[in-house]
Amino acid sequence: MITDAASKAAMLVEALPYIRRFRGQVVVVKYGGNALAGASNDQALSLFAEDIVLMRAVGLRPVVVHGGGPQISDLMARLGKKPEFRNGLRVTDAETVDLARMVLIGQVNPQLVAAINVHGPIAVGVSGEDAGLIRASARDPELGFVGDVSAINPTILQRLIDDEFVPVVATIGTDEHGQAYNINADTVAGAIAESLGAEKLVYLTDIEGLRSIVDDPASLIRQTTPDELDALMADGTIAGGMIPKVESCVHALRNGVRRAHILDGRIPHVLLLEIFTDDGIGTMVRDRLEQEST
Repeated sequence: MITDAASKAAMLVEALPYIRRFRGQVVVVKYGGNALAGASNDQALSLFAEDIVLMRAVGLRPVVVHGGGPQISDLMARLGKKPEFRNGLRVTDAETVDLARMVLIGQVNPQLVAAINVHGPIAVGVSGEDAGLIRASARDPELGFVGDVSAINPTILQRLIDDEFVPVVATIGTDEHGQAYNINADTVAGAIAESLGAEKLVYLTDIEGLRSIVDDPASLIRQTTPDELDALMADGTIAGGMIPKVESCVHALRNGVRRAHILDGRIPHVLLLEIFTDDGIGTMVRDRLEQEST
């Protein structure tokens, strides 16, 4: 019993300098639908919510941006529609963009908000359609209603943060005519992190981080830079669904975000392990490699 208590005390002491350093800083967390893989939805959401609430309680300013790819694909399958992807992006016709809105705004967003609010009324759900948050434009006619981020208006997010709420963002944007577009959540997370001048941008997914050899778990890349990531994309090491994530990460790091992290969202309390411990976990990206571990 005493040993357990001492261990917990040591962990708190280890976390203290990180709490001091990041207090008052914005941390954008992209929570992907794939982060639920390997655990029940209730368990995964509960653990994630606890991390977000603790971050907020010690003075960080988290913003949650979520996807819902597996959930969209599941609804499409139930309705007899076959998902199609090109370079990690979902081909989205008019019916599919309506389904994406139903899933992201009507299902995934309320689930995340409710899970956080179990611990207190601090989470507020918004979509990119609200208050002109995400202005979108068509990415490629062959992809249909898949959008690129034209601009982010962070006003609503900044007001929520200033009032000590945790914004939870569904990644549907609109163009100047009000047409809705499904936008890759990794891309949106990076753009929001840039607009808010975030200290950290965190991607939670279903892999432990980036690997220099795709099939070798021992080749996990603990720290890297945008230049190195460019090289890994150029030689094909990073491919498929990881491309939008890494492209977003690289762009954010080159536009004011200090650090990005790619973590396995299936690991209990992975956010706390990465942000508040010396060793960290997963892959961290920064402008240049230094001796500092956070």
